[in-house]
Amino acid sequence: MDWIIRCGLVDDTEILVKFNEQMALETEGKVLDQQIVSRGVWRALQGAPETRYYVAEHQQQVIGQLMVTREWSDWRDGWLWWLQSVYVDPKFRGRGVFRSLVVHVLKLAEQAPDTVGVRLYVERENRAAQAVYQRTGFQDSGYLVLEKMLSP
Repeated sequence: MDWIIRCGLVDDTEILVKFNEQMALETEGKVLDQQIVSRGVWRALQGAPETRYYVAEHQQQVIGQLMVTREWSDWRDGWLWWLQSVYVDPKFRGRGVFRSLVVHVLKLAEQAPDTVGVRLYVERENRAAQAVYQRTGFQDSGYLVLEKMLSP
C-alpha cells in the first residue's frame, strides 16, 4: 500500500467536490449542482459531529474518499455509521484503495464504545459496487430505503 488514510480537511474541498460530481455521473447519470455540492462538502469538513470524510492520499494527492454520517438507533441504544460518497479515482481502482478506506473506518467504529454497526446504501442497478461491498463483509440488511426529498 503506497497511500495513507487520513481525515478529510477543508483544503480537500475542491477534490472532494470533483469526486462527488464524478461519482454521481458514473453511478446514476446525474449532473450535480456544483455550488450546492461545494457548500455540502465544506460544511461536512467543518467538523460537524454527524459527518466526517476520510481520504486516501498518494504522494500528497487525494485518490479516494469515503464519508461517514451517524444515525442514532433507539432500538440498539447506539450509533449506526453510514458510509456515503464513496469514490476512488479511476487510475487507482482495483488496487485496494476502497478496502483500505473501509477497513480504516470499521476499525474506528469497533473502537467507538457507542457505535453498534456500519451501513451503506447502493444503487439497485450498480452490481459492481454491490459485489465490492459484499467482498468487504457487507450484506443485504433486508431494508428498502425510501425517501421524500424536499426542495432546496
